[in-house]
Amino acid sequence: MRIAMISEHASPLSALGGVDAGGQNAHVAELSAALAEQGHEVRVYTRRDDPDLPVVVAANGFEVVHVPAGPARTLAKDDLLPFMGDFAEWTAADWRGTWLPDVVHAHFWMSGLAAVTAARRHDVPVLLTYHALGSVKRRHQGANDTSPQHRVAYERQLGRVADRVVVQCQDEIRELIAMGVPRSSMALVPSGVNTTLFRPGGPAEPRDPARPRILTVGRLVERKGYEDVVRALPAVPGAELVVVGGPPEGRLDDHPYARRLRALAEECGVAGRVRLAGAVPTGDMPRWYRSADVLAAAPWYEPFGLTPLEAMACGVPVVGTAVGGLTDTVVDGVTGDLVPPRDPRNLGTALRRLLGDDLRRVSYAAAAADRAAHSYSWRRVAARLAAVYATVAGRTLSTTTDSPREAVV
Repeated sequence: MRIAMISEHASPLSALGGVDAGGQNAHVAELSAALAEQGHEVRVYTRRDDPDLPVVVAANGFEVVHVPAGPARTLAKDDLLPFMGDFAEWTAADWRGTWLPDVVHAHFWMSGLAAVTAARRHDVPVLLTYHALGSVKRRHQGANDTSPQHRVAYERQLGRVADRVVVQCQDEIRELIAMGVPRSSMALVPSGVNTTLFRPGGPAEPRDPARPRILTVGRLVERKGYEDVVRALPAVPGAELVVVGGPPEGRLDDHPYARRLRALAEECGVAGRVRLAGAVPTGDMPRWYRSADVLAAAPWYEPFGLTPLEAMACGVPVVGTAVGGLTDTVVDGVTGDLVPPRDPRNLGTALRRLLGDDLRRVSYAAAAADRAAHSYSWRRVAARLAAVYATVAGRTLSTTTDSPREAVV
C-alpha cells in the first residue's frame, strides 16, 4: 500500500538526529520505518525549513519530502497556519505525478487541514492523528496558550470530515466526543516504542549504587511537572533526581526554566541531590533509563507520553500522574503507580514507598518490560494501523507477497 504521511512541522529526520526531536517527530519516524519494513511504500511530507534541504531524502526505508510552504527557515509551529494552503497545493500537484497514495495519514491538526485539501483533489481517504488537542491545551495553559485563534473549531470540523480519526488513548476519545466528533469515526491505536533500542539488557550510565536514582525526561517546560518532582524529593531521603531534557548540559545556565528548577531545588533543600543532565541523543537514552530505579513522569496533562513507554521497555517502573495516555500505558499497581497531577505530596509518598520496597519494584519492572514489548512495539502498532488503512481504503491486506504494491488486493 502507498501511504502518505503529512507532518507539517515535525520532520522525522529530526527524530533520527535525536536531540531536537519531540514526540511527534519520533512517532512519525518510527511508524514510517515500521510500515516500510512490512512492505508498504511510505512518503512523509514535511515543511521545508532550510533552503539547502533536498526535495526528497531517503531515511530508514521511507522517503521524506520537503514541501516549499512559507519561508525556508525554522518557524514556531503556531505560526504555520497561513502556509497550509500552499502546503496542500504543492502536495496535491506532487500526487498528480507517478506517486498517488492509497491513503493519507495526517499528524497534528494543521497537517489535517493540508491533507484534507490535497486529498480531495484526488479522492484519497484521510486519517488524522491529533497528537494534542487545542481544547486540552487551552484548559491547562489559559492565557499562555499561543495556538491560532480558531484551532479548536478547526479540530472539531476535521474530526467530522476525516475518514478516520486515529486516537491514542481513552482520555482522547472522551475529549473528542465532548467536542462532537462521532465515536464511530475513531480507531484506537496507541503510539509505540522501539523495543530494539529500548530494552532491559545493555549498558547503563554510571551512578552511585548507594543512592537510589529517580529519572525524569522530557522538554523543559512547565506543564511537564518537573517542579512537582523537585518538591516531592524531600519526601524521598537519600534519592537523587536526574532531569534529562532541554539544551545541552553546557548551555543550561542560559535556559530560564533550568535556572528556575535549580533555584527551587535550593529552596527545597535538595540542590545537592538534583542534577540537570541536559539534552541526550536518542541512541544514548536507553543507558539513562537503565541507570534509574524509577521514572517519575508528572505532567499536568499529556496527550500520550512516550518517555514512560521507553522507560517501561527498558524494565524501569513508572510513578506517573493519572493524565492522558499515562492512564492507558501505566497499569496502576502492576507496572507502576499513578498519582493525581500537581500533587507533590502524593508523588513523594509513591516514590518513597516504591524505592523502599525492592520486591515490588522488581515485580513492576518485569511487568513493565513485558507490557511494552507485547502491547506497544512499533511492529505491532504498525500492523494495527495498516489494517485501519486497508479498511478505510477499501482494501484487503495480503501477507503472501513481498511486493509493496502487490501487498494490497
